[in-house]
Amino acid sequence: MSSSAAIHIVSPAEFDSGTAQTPGSERRAAIAPALGIPSAIWGGLFEVLPGSQTGIHHHGEQETIAYVLSGLCEIRWGERGQSVARAKAGDFIHVPAFLPHMEINPSTQEPFRWVVVRSTATPIVVNLPDDTWP
Repeated sequence: MSSSAAIHIVSPAEFDSGTAQTPGSERRAAIAPALGIPSAIWGGLFEVLPGSQTGIHHHGEQETIAYVLSGLCEIRWGERGQSVARAKAGDFIHVPAFLPHMEINPSTQEPFRWVVVRSTATPIVVNLPDDTWP
């Protein structure tokens, strides 16, 4: 066991919004090298405001696991955005590597919030052109 190993507690006021972003959403890093936490994975929060949607994007080689904390979201994915599913508070979501997708908040009242864990230490976000899908 390494004597330099330590448990890190990161409070919301310490989250870093200087992480990779997609238009229409906000990501805040909680576990990341930029916060001085050596880790092989990344963790943080993801939020989309009422009536908003993200741009079409993918996460390169990263796999993503998300837990829906609150709200309802619609997720589109696929080569032409043809697949659609909804997730609500309490659901887990798995997003495979390189899969183009977008998140939509159908609510006009409340944001949706996810806890996100990525398979690499630094998040990868590849924002695609708006006309990627019809």
